[in-house]
Amino acid sequence: MTESLSAVPKTQARVAAQTRISKRARYDWIAYVYLLPALIILTVFHILPAFYALWISTQGGRVRTFRFIALENYTNALAAPEFWGALQNTVFYVLGTVPVTLGLGLMVAYLLFQKIRGRGIYRTIYFMPHVISAVASAIVWAWVFNPTGGAANRLLQLVGIPAQQWLLESDGVFKVIGLGLGAQVPNWAQGPSLALVAVMIFAIWQALGFDVIIFLAGLTNINPELYEAGRIDGANGWQLFRHITIPLLLPTIFFLLVISIIGSFQAFNHIYTMNIAASQPLGGPLGTTRTVSIYMFDQLYSQNRAGYATAIAVVLSLIIFALTLVQFRFFERGGREEQQ
Repeated sequence: MTESLSAVPKTQARVAAQTRISKRARYDWIAYVYLLPALIILTVFHILPAFYALWISTQGGRVRTFRFIALENYTNALAAPEFWGALQNTVFYVLGTVPVTLGLGLMVAYLLFQKIRGRGIYRTIYFMPHVISAVASAIVWAWVFNPTGGAANRLLQLVGIPAQQWLLESDGVFKVIGLGLGAQVPNWAQGPSLALVAVMIFAIWQALGFDVIIFLAGLTNINPELYEAGRIDGANGWQLFRHITIPLLLPTIFFLLVISIIGSFQAFNHIYTMNIAASQPLGGPLGTTRTVSIYMFDQLYSQNRAGYATAIAVVLSLIIFALTLVQFRFFERGGREEQQ
């Protein structure tokens, strides 16, 4: 009798556990139903095209006469000097835009975060370049850099600097500066072309507003009491910025760094538009504004080499993935060291 009575609670617990499992399974089934539309969209527009691109990258010939050539497109791309030149221009572009945009964005956001009159208007003004059409604004900036009568040369002449060719100049920017100062700059130190620098200036102008808005959102999430405590302890403005603002903005900086590098490696619209508006070939003067995306576009639409262009796209995606992974590892390591 005692054993039968003790078995009753066990049976009830088993039934309750089975009931919970069945409810959880029903909830999981409903959750998958809600996820199904998103999964279909991701599969149709992201996953399947990615595998299709991998298949195309192993094909040679024209679109209607594809033939399997395995990894030949990849070996040809990695052996082509034009690809490495385009990659070098892309690295110049990333290094010349991302750090400058992040630094200026943080500085402007910190200034607009202060209690100043009309800061809402200033925030709108800084964000407007980001929402304006990139093609339209790139055409305007191509006129700004026009060597005959453009606003950039007029401004330089006001301060006594000779007019520059800007989007038509293939020489490195440091070589141009050295010639102006009467100094000789070695080939390895000439840097990106002045044409690419002009494109960088536009890219910084366009992306600055987005970085400012994101930094302002990060600054808003910082507890004001931390600044008050720092002032009570005698910290000045720089110390507050160095020991409170920067550490608490690290997640925001990391987010902007990742998406800025990805966007810079994929930059295309404004580079293409400014070259066309300046009556330059697709890669700019002597190919000095030919980034990887521009090179890929040229191979696909001008040379009709779909497999080769897709192989370049896959290589570019792998480079972006590797850089993003390195940034995540670096950020995680920095976060662990800060916690210790």
